Amino acid sequence: MQRLGKENHSSVSEFLLLGFSSESQVRTALFIFFLLLYLITLLGNGLIVTLIYLDSRLHTPMYFFLSILSLVDMSYVTTTVPQMLVNMVRSRRTISWGACVAQMFIFLVLGIAECVLYAIMAYDRYVAICFPLHYSLLMSRLVCIKMVTVCWSISVTGALIYTVFTMRLPYCGPYKINHFFCEVPAVLKLACADASLNDRLDFILGFILLLVPLSLILASYVRIFASILRIRSTQGRLKCFSTCASHITVVTMFYGPAMIMYMRPGSWYDPERDKKLALFYNVVSAFLNPVIYSLRNKDVKGAFLKVLGDRRTAH
Repeated sequence: MQRLGKENHSSVSEFLLLGFSSESQVRTALFIFFLLLYLITLLGNGLIVTLIYLDSRLHTPMYFFLSILSLVDMSYVTTTVPQMLVNMVRSRRTISWGACVAQMFIFLVLGIAECVLYAIMAYDRYVAICFPLHYSLLMSRLVCIKMVTVCWSISVTGALIYTVFTMRLPYCGPYKINHFFCEVPAVLKLACADASLNDRLDFILGFILLLVPLSLILASYVRIFASILRIRSTQGRLKCFSTCASHITVVTMFYGPAMIMYMRPGSWYDPERDKKLALFYNVVSAFLNPVIYSLRNKDVKGAFLKVLGDRRTAH
């Protein structure tokens, strides 16, 4: 590894990812835990995508967005967790400069896409509950495709700005990233130049990409709750409240840690806390989404039982 006093990013060949605990027993326990969590996340999200594809009754805007969220979650955890697992079992925990840039960019694209998708899904529920008669017109196939296209456009643009402004800085040795993957705040700590512009940029982008979608989600749910209160049946009210409360829990677990990570000043950096925060919006939310959005849902359960029934009759 090169160690020049004032080299620029092009002379950095690789970074060292410190990851979690260096004790072998703790690392082994963490490896088993994260491997199981990763496999369950892939299985749960993969099952949802398959069921939505197979069952024509689930070919609605809500499930279209849910299938995209599941695909994003599967990709999102795959961007970070396999690298983390490999680094837990090998002694040389390095990542090349190019791989670090690629990981940072892909992670940001998927993370921003998830932010925007949560807002789209909240808007979809708002239209379904508050304007049921106009739902098929307001959420037509074309509108859904346009929404997803805008979502990916925002994601790629935001990720490009973050990545370019982070990796343009000069970096000084030792190139040790105190994180389990190449995330912007952790990489910025290695910069041997003034990163105050990045701090301001991160706050502005955080405001646009985190606070704006979160505000839309909260506004949608306020309107949804107002509609729910008008439902005469107590059982119907409780069911709607239960569904909305579980959705808000997932949203809070994603947005809360992400806002702390990307909207705070660089001086508040705490590597151990940041690793735990990243786990929440990267791994935990992807693990919980199938449980909260789908497995509690009677349509998805019905589709699962139908597929199982079809397979039994085929045999």
